[in-house]
Amino acid sequence: MRESARPADLLEWYDRHARSLPWRVPPAARAAGVLPDPYRVWLSEVMLQQTTVAAVKSYFEAFTARWPRVEDLANAEDGDVMAAWAGLGYYARARNLLKCARAVRDEHGGVFPADHAALLALPGIGRYTAAAVSAIAFDLPEVVVDGNVERVMARLFDEHTPLPGAKGVLTEYAAGLTPKARPGDYAQAVMDLGATICTPKRPACGLCPWRRSCAAWEAGTAAELPKKAPKKKKPVRFGIAYLARRVDGAVLLERRPDSGLLGGMLGWPGSEWIEGTPDEAAPIRAEWKTVDGEARHTFTHFHLRLVVKTALVPMDRQPERGEFVEQDAFSPGDLPTVMRKAFDLSR
Repeated sequence: MRESARPADLLEWYDRHARSLPWRVPPAARAAGVLPDPYRVWLSEVMLQQTTVAAVKSYFEAFTARWPRVEDLANAEDGDVMAAWAGLGYYARARNLLKCARAVRDEHGGVFPADHAALLALPGIGRYTAAAVSAIAFDLPEVVVDGNVERVMARLFDEHTPLPGAKGVLTEYAAGLTPKARPGDYAQAVMDLGATICTPKRPACGLCPWRRSCAAWEAGTAAELPKKAPKKKKPVRFGIAYLARRVDGAVLLERRPDSGLLGGMLGWPGSEWIEGTPDEAAPIRAEWKTVDGEARHTFTHFHLRLVVKTALVPMDRQPERGEFVEQDAFSPGDLPTVMRKAFDLSR
């Protein structure tokens, strides 16, 4: 007979096998009274949205070295933060990061509130992030459900309703298991289980502390779950990126509007990104040359294919859009990924 899943079994496993992460307080240290820094928990959770742990580690360490407290981040220049974020994608997160940090500074004296409702009221913090900070930083028994948790719950209960439709029932399963004791460690334990044992492909069921409680393991369906609704085919959009370099080495850049894709980021002036043929939109009068190939990038809802055009312009030529950035102040690494791809193609 299949046993009921016990949070205590998972916590015992976590005490031995917890991942070492730069934002995490290990379970032994936490048991000894070392408390997580809510700022580091919040920052890591925002960075980890739609991004992998491997990709986030170096960004997190760079951010916390440069801005070790939430007040430091709140006082930072927008452009500096956006440049430091470049490469992590989903740039609305960086804009909301600053809004939230400034709200914590201005409305809460630079201290994250130890209250789920107050966290949820902060700009840029949704239900998942509020629950994660509440549980991990403040040990409140909130239900934390990310992709790893959804996968663990789908298998544990052999739930075959496809995602995203299954989110509600999977959250109910997770809520039924969330303990009042050590909810922060428990939330991280389920995430670690999904990331290291109950993986999307080839789950290591033999090593799972919940194996004997897992309905999918018993039924032999673990590798099939969670089910997912068929994805819609992404459309393809086309655009032009204009890379102008002045004879002294300065490059022409343009800051994108705060709203929309890559909002607030510096990049190459360009055309609209549309599904048809883009109109010419050169930002400065010049003899433009088209580079061989395309800069290709995939966003959440579409694929982008950019034609890249380059030009060398004289010192006295003024742009209609954007502004020249001196060569020693320009770093390709500060550009968002798609703009770096255009730059790399132009060299």
